[in-house]
Amino acid sequence: MSINVLRTADGWWVVRGDRAVPVETKAGTTAELLADRAAVREAAASGEAGTPVADLAVLSPVTTPCRVVAQMVNYRSHARDSGFTGDIPPAFFRKASGSVTGPGEAVVRPSHVKLLDYEIELGLVIGAPLPVGTVVEEQDLPSYVAGLVVTNDVSARDIQLTRTQFYESKSYPTFTPTGPYLALLEPEDFAHLLDLRLKLSVNGELRQDRTLADMIVRPAQALTLLARFQTLDVGDLLLTGTPGGTALKAPPKVVEKVGALLPPAVKWKAFFKSQAKNPHYLSAGDVITASIATPDGRIDLGEQRTPVADAN
Repeated sequence: MSINVLRTADGWWVVRGDRAVPVETKAGTTAELLADRAAVREAAASGEAGTPVADLAVLSPVTTPCRVVAQMVNYRSHARDSGFTGDIPPAFFRKASGSVTGPGEAVVRPSHVKLLDYEIELGLVIGAPLPVGTVVEEQDLPSYVAGLVVTNDVSARDIQLTRTQFYESKSYPTFTPTGPYLALLEPEDFAHLLDLRLKLSVNGELRQDRTLADMIVRPAQALTLLARFQTLDVGDLLLTGTPGGTALKAPPKVVEKVGALLPPAVKWKAFFKSQAKNPHYLSAGDVITASIATPDGRIDLGEQRTPVADAN
């Protein structure tokens, strides 16, 4: 069974129900913790009563700096929402690790960003070096993936679309809430990955709700494709795409065809005018709730609850 670990300013904790037991380790980084799994297992087996989880100020269980890589358009439902038809070529992009924050910290919208969007994603935390040229088969996943986390790939759509700039639009500080738990998996847990259900709500309204069965490129294949050009190290983070239900959706086909005939400046002006009326984009005061778990609770990554605030 998986073991849930959380991090605070005081160190690492194993979660048991609504209480947490400290891990006796000198590990300061996620990579160092993964090298001390014996201490994690010892804490999990401890008879100590522990501390109420509700009393802990939880940080991201993925420490930075690290590599943060993400998959683009990797769920069939998201592909439909985005107007893609036919085969979707696998694609990756990088996020600045400075965007990683804890599961309860506010997502801060920069003053120049008007269209702020959410994307719940399953994060894979790398547990062994993945050199360029590595081929990862399904049975190899336990050798390379140590654990899983809830992540939110927050996106400034007006930056992303007008500048075709994924790196900037997804890398502002607070744009990758992560946690609360790092679920450290045992080899037998990997057989249950496709049962994981991703759910994201804004102000209590369910916006995204899909299992990993909706994925186009699954984790083993994604790591193989990524390893064609990118090395990953222990503690690095791979975001594996988001399901349908984001605020941004492709315009109807007729509107899209008409828009293609317009000069770029006119097209974008019309597009943003229509998007400004879309109530699903995030605003100050909104609260995003995101969780990932299997129905039977065998793997449960916890729930992150992040408010949205405007930059001062």
